[in-house]
Amino acid sequence: MHKAYQPLKPATNKYLQKKWDQTHYEAHRKKVKEAKPIVDTKGIRTPTHVQLKLKKTQVQEERQAIIDRDNQLLVSRLAGIERSKGLVDHRNEYPGRSLNAERRREELAQVTRENLAIYQRITARESEYRREVWEEDWEKTERRRDDIARYPRGVADKQRSKKSVKFSRGTSGHSQSSSSRTEDDQDETTEED
Repeated sequence: MHKAYQPLKPATNKYLQKKWDQTHYEAHRKKVKEAKPIVDTKGIRTPTHVQLKLKKTQVQEERQAIIDRDNQLLVSRLAGIERSKGLVDHRNEYPGRSLNAERRREELAQVTRENLAIYQRITARESEYRREVWEEDWEKTERRRDDIARYPRGVADKQRSKKSVKFSRGTSGHSQSSSSRTEDDQDETTEED
């Protein structure tokens, strides 16, 4: 019973009342849909000169004209290359020149002159160091070192330079080298001296 149509006002026939109510509701919705507003909420109409923006269209047309002209130049160049069967002048025969080459050349000449002047001053200057004083000082140092040392320098080198020294043993006639002498041999040589 709850799903059946319940009219707002008491009616003798519920089905006819439902049909009439539905028709009234659809008419109401149609009127609401077609209703015109009383208050104007559209806002201020923008003027036509602002809508068109003539300056912007003019700039766009100029830009498009430049692009079209460049495209025509490119097309004509490509057509010329195609007609000439690929002969392209791509060699740069002109010599490369720098804009500041003269200034760099002057700076280099100035640096060369300064270096030459420094070199001449260095070579013309007499040395403040005296080599003779250094050599005398070194000789004094060597003498002091030899005096202080327990074993004198150079003795070992002199012994190594004499490869074999022959010593005679009196009557036996045997000879030995200095590197293979024993203590007995040394005693005999000291007795001979």
